[in-house]
Amino acid sequence: MSLLEVKNLRVEFPTRRGTLVALDDVSFAIAPGEVLGVVGESGAGKSMTGAAIIGLLEPPGRIAGGQILLEGRRIDNLPYEQMRRIRGREIGAIFQDPLTTLNPLYTVGRQLVETMTTHLPIGPGEARERAIGWLEQVGIPAARERIDSYPHEFSGGMRQRVVIALALCAEPKLIVADEPTTALDVSIQAQVIALLKRLAREKGTAMMLVTHDMGVIAETADRVAVMYAGRIAEIGPVREVVKHANHPYSQGLMASIPPLDRRVERLQQIEGAMPRLSAIPKGCAYNPRCPHAFDRCQTERPDLMPAGRTEAACWLHAEGSAR
Repeated sequence: MSLLEVKNLRVEFPTRRGTLVALDDVSFAIAPGEVLGVVGESGAGKSMTGAAIIGLLEPPGRIAGGQILLEGRRIDNLPYEQMRRIRGREIGAIFQDPLTTLNPLYTVGRQLVETMTTHLPIGPGEARERAIGWLEQVGIPAARERIDSYPHEFSGGMRQRVVIALALCAEPKLIVADEPTTALDVSIQAQVIALLKRLAREKGTAMMLVTHDMGVIAETADRVAVMYAGRIAEIGPVREVVKHANHPYSQGLMASIPPLDRRVERLQQIEGAMPRLSAIPKGCAYNPRCPHAFDRCQTERPDLMPAGRTEAACWLHAEGSAR
């Protein structure tokens, strides 16, 4: 059974000029112990999907349709207080900017201990020992001495590791990680990725990993969802999407990654830019940039359909498609 199910999720932002649709009919599921990578250009809706799941959409953004289910129970329509309890205990969140997550007035040890004593049946003494263990696991040297330091006494990369420890310490069932390794140098990135993978494997934690770094996805995720203009363009096993992408947008993304085994003079690029929310084209949103677009792409919007070993929202894969 899926630990997280997102069904036909729609997120809207009402404005004076009309309603902007930021997420349109997004559906996916994550099983216990599985890591789902979510990739796409800036503005594709990756972070918005994560924010909707953890109940932290910035107003005036709101969930206008669909459902979010955690272990079969609906969480998208819960009152704020109820969702806040779920957010610490059952869903852990790792954000890109550690300064928005950590309280500058409390030591990192106090923040970790409070999180654990609030959500787990343990006392402050045991929580402190566990906090030291978590700081060691995320690679903070001399954790026993540093536990009583304040956030400003850590470097940016160290703070990000504290945030990761904070998200993991209550041992949630689901982790939503939004660019968790962006602020870290490469050696620490590898350490953090190994830790996230180990958690997923050993504790059965499900993980949604939002990033635009395909290297992190290839190393960490089991499946990947490629997003474009608020919709999923393609979803499938990582190896398939990386090696045999079936949506023209995914193909363009993969072709823009430099190969390690040979030298290339120029990397491929996708012409044009992602449309603004106020100007999403009719039909398939990718059609103005797509080298394979034909008449149907400009009038009808494709849903996800079987395409090889993945699913792609592309009319090239429709039965009897007249290309």
